[in-house]
Amino acid sequence: MIIAVDGPAASGKGTIARELAAHFGLAWLDTGLLYRAVGVTVMRAEEDPDDPDAALAGCDFADDLLEDSELRSERAGNYASRVSVHPAVRAALIERQERFANQPGGAVLDGRDIGTVIAPQADAKLFVTASAEARADRRFADEVTSNPDADRDAILADIEARDERDSERASAPLKRADDADLLDTTNLTISAAVQRAIALVEARTGKR
Repeated sequence: MIIAVDGPAASGKGTIARELAAHFGLAWLDTGLLYRAVGVTVMRAEEDPDDPDAALAGCDFADDLLEDSELRSERAGNYASRVSVHPAVRAALIERQERFANQPGGAVLDGRDIGTVIAPQADAKLFVTASAEARADRRFADEVTSNPDADRDAILADIEARDERDSERASAPLKRADDADLLDTTNLTISAAVQRAIALVEARTGKR
């Protein structure tokens, strides 16, 4: 069974995908980490993430980088959004994602183009979203614990800019697959969102 979970930044898709994987006993891949690894590689090399050649060179990263805590930073997310607009970067990473999705037993993948590009054959597809304001509040709450100078307005502006880049890029833009169930988490607790996601997947697949 393959479950595709797509959606914009801070919508809750990562948490939902992780919990779906645990519930159904499936492997899980946060595909955004691959793009964050590219972004961090470009960032550490002090190259321009808007340069397609520099971004493509960043795809040559060691697997252990995926465990680096810096990948979860706001700056890494910004770089990831910028490198991901380049078709060559997406092409370089697509095989790794497809291989993970098609492993024996199935998998859960979350990202922005799982249900439309990586695994259009997925047994269940979710498009997880929330208002930009709600997503900014979540990111600010996370960020301020380690950075007292975190700027909520700056985080909101970054989220809106990333939404625009992700939705308008020419290659594999962020969009809801025609057969994906919509899950709006704006007014849901984490627990409620996870339970709703499980119910949607069960309804699609008949598996519990």
